[in-house]
Amino acid sequence: MISQIFILSSKGDHLIYKDFRGEESKDSINVFYEMVTALSGDQPPIVMVNSGFLGDLMSGLHFIHARQDGLYWVASTKTNPSPFTIIEFLNRLAALTKDYCGSLSEKSVRMNFALIYELLDEMVDFGYIQTTSTDILKNFIQTEAVSSKPFSLFDLSNVGLFGAETQQSKVAPSVAASRPIMSSRGEQGGKNEIFVDVIARLSVVIGSKGVLMKADIQGEIRIKCFLPTCSEMRIGLNEELSIGKSQLKGYSSAVRVDECRFHQAVKLDEFDTFRILKVCPSQGEQTVMQYQLCDELPCAPPFQLFPSVEKDYVNRSVNLSMVLIFLKLRCDLPPKSTALNVSITVPVPKGSTSMSQELSSPDQTAELQPKNKALLWEIPRFPGGAQLSALFKVDVPGLSSASLLEVGPVSMSFELPKQTCTGLQIRFLRLSPTQTGLSQRWVRYVTHSDSYTIRI
Repeated sequence: MISQIFILSSKGDHLIYKDFRGEESKDSINVFYEMVTALSGDQPPIVMVNSGFLGDLMSGLHFIHARQDGLYWVASTKTNPSPFTIIEFLNRLAALTKDYCGSLSEKSVRMNFALIYELLDEMVDFGYIQTTSTDILKNFIQTEAVSSKPFSLFDLSNVGLFGAETQQSKVAPSVAASRPIMSSRGEQGGKNEIFVDVIARLSVVIGSKGVLMKADIQGEIRIKCFLPTCSEMRIGLNEELSIGKSQLKGYSSAVRVDECRFHQAVKLDEFDTFRILKVCPSQGEQTVMQYQLCDELPCAPPFQLFPSVEKDYVNRSVNLSMVLIFLKLRCDLPPKSTALNVSITVPVPKGSTSMSQELSSPDQTAELQPKNKALLWEIPRFPGGAQLSALFKVDVPGLSSASLLEVGPVSMSFELPKQTCTGLQIRFLRLSPTQTGLSQRWVRYVTHSDSYTIRI
């Protein structure tokens, strides 16, 4: 049984507040935010109890929260419900908000507060969860979503995260799927579309001599459906896809994953023989398949780093010294590929006061972050096959030889559009029954860095 539901920004601003039972005051929002910000670490407990003082009216109040896209999604209760049920409900509420508003951010929540309140009215009655089904809710939701930016399918200036060529040699912008599933009743353009995204998250550790020490890949196939009706969709994967090492036969270049999990709505009667997934998609976003590959990287790591760290004196008489950090970074992607939003973080000795840099191109930026004891080097676009370099001169008063050991390891973050590390591909995407009129089917690939560490 849920007493209250509220959504807060990362700064504690009240975006949405709904009291279902009148058991607690609105002050519970401030109580929760004080509790969650007082805890050390980036991951506070999902379930927290306000012990309070003796006689405190909010003593014994349970807070269950999830954090998505920088927002706190919180439910409070004084009873003892299953925390997993509440967590699943909060995650589903966030997913529905994204489906109906088009995107999930503080701005979209503020602009669509009336729509979110209407969703909560239909989903919860007097603290009891009624439904979280998109197909049921769309029959009752009347409020139109307010988009922060008008949608344009061929706005090529926004190509980046998910751009992918199709058979018609068109490109779907990265924001193409970031629109409400229910368009205005007068709008017809761009309504019959379905997006299938193959998303991989890469975790890599590379030793100081450039040897790959660890490589894990977590991936998923995610669909977002804007089709008004679709009884069945068939997704064909690589015919040579093998699951587990025992399925590898001969010397063929098979695409392999260690394990995979499927959404409960996916039919697998043709998967073992033909590697075909069958699903009846509802409007909105859902993950149909998750897969994992451990301790192996089928392709070469996308980046190689060649570092050099030295100590230099500015003025020996006053023991003023600096650390010279020279980084040469090579992108091992194919020549026609590009890495986006590349960020390199290098820990530096504590006590570092200032930094000067020499970068190999003007579009790069770098800064010293004394609070984090690190320097940050950012590259907005990094073409495949290219090599960039940077020289950083970090002033460290009283630098000792032992302080040089504080430099590193280097961590990187990046996006690789049109890339899939495992080689998993979508062979075909077929809809049944055949859609009347114009309908677009987009298949998009992207690889993110989950953790990419290079030891110096």
